[in-house]
Amino acid sequence: MRRTLSLIVALLVLTVASAQSVTFWTTEEQPARMAVQEEIAAAFEAASGISVTVVPVSESQLGERITAAFAAGDLPDVIFHPVNYTVGWAEAGILDTAAASETVANLGVDTFGAGTLALMSYRGETAAVPADGWTQLLLYRSDLFAEAGLGTPNDYGSILVAARALHDPPNMYGFVAATDPSQDYMMQVLEHLALANGVQLIDDAGNVTIDTPAFVEFLTFYKELVELSPPGNLYWLQSRELYQGGQAAMIVWSPFILDELAGLRDEVPVPADEGEESGWLARNTGFVTSIAGTSYPEGAGWAQVQGFGITVDADIDAAQAFIEYVLTEGYVDWLGMATEGKFPVRFGTPEEPTRFIEGWAELETGVSSRAPLSAFYPAAVIDDLVAGLETGDRWAFRQGQGGLVTSLYGTRVMSELVREFLDGERGAAETASLLQQRIEELR
Repeated sequence: MRRTLSLIVALLVLTVASAQSVTFWTTEEQPARMAVQEEIAAAFEAASGISVTVVPVSESQLGERITAAFAAGDLPDVIFHPVNYTVGWAEAGILDTAAASETVANLGVDTFGAGTLALMSYRGETAAVPADGWTQLLLYRSDLFAEAGLGTPNDYGSILVAARALHDPPNMYGFVAATDPSQDYMMQVLEHLALANGVQLIDDAGNVTIDTPAFVEFLTFYKELVELSPPGNLYWLQSRELYQGGQAAMIVWSPFILDELAGLRDEVPVPADEGEESGWLARNTGFVTSIAGTSYPEGAGWAQVQGFGITVDADIDAAQAFIEYVLTEGYVDWLGMATEGKFPVRFGTPEEPTRFIEGWAELETGVSSRAPLSAFYPAAVIDDLVAGLETGDRWAFRQGQGGLVTSLYGTRVMSELVREFLDGERGAAETASLLQQRIEELR
């Protein structure tokens, strides 16, 4: 009897020891997206025997929750997160960069876009495995531009000329600038338009480089845009509402607006389409992915990349197997959660180099109604969107100092000081000097 009990206990211990599981934290917390992730997790478990617990986490709370979990020694195995956290977490010892690099190698380094891998790099390794991304857009009313004889708003000068020409408040605002420092959206727009003028947060030697004539020039440009915008604290919500209501000539937004602009979400109406055919505003919208500043004719775009981080508390083998599954068998389904804002960063497999680009292009988008992006946007526009992701830039990541960006976004110091400048509390040169000092203190 004792021998039988001992054998049973031994078998139970062996079973428990051999059972593998993955705890996966994701910022894709919307119910429809959670359902897709649960389906991918179930398919992975059926194929591998490794169970996956999918845990939704609000992006606004992600940093705080990861810090607490790290302190408690209770990190999840895999974290889906935006790149602004990646290098900071690698520096803090939260991410296992060797495990992420090995995963990329297993999948094939050449199957990923070089630009996205560069943004995720840290000390010669890949800090997190790129999953998807998007490039920030300047949207403009192409019909109004054509009627007024205005050129494409792809540099500081042409943007200001168009905004002045079309500004007719309250019927039409020339621009909708971001002015609410409590929202990450303001920091994203500031970084985007400053990059356009060649402004970098730090140089290759690691020195903060904000107190420069180029940044002062950017601030002056941005203040004029604010003067051609509605009053108040503005962020992504007002930008979308005003543009889709036919009251804004230009806005800055992510590609997540593409399905909303096409009228495929009933909860996000497009009043400008009233009296017109479905998708009228989408078809009368132009897109710019790269903007040139007065002092930087080469121009720049702004890219957001998101990835899978493997933590130092992870079951590495199980975590790697899960990520490799998502980025292969489950990848088109993953991208289909939000086709308009999840561009493929892994283009294909070694055997089929364009497999995922082709699969993504065939996906439908929308919520209340479904349709492929090609039903509203020409192939050239879609190609530009994907190309913009590969060439888009971000502050400090390519210099291996992305942790400073994490601090910059977290403290909101730039957004708050720029807002004070916009409110007339200090001049552009003084603001640049003060920002230089405050950012150096963050290091």
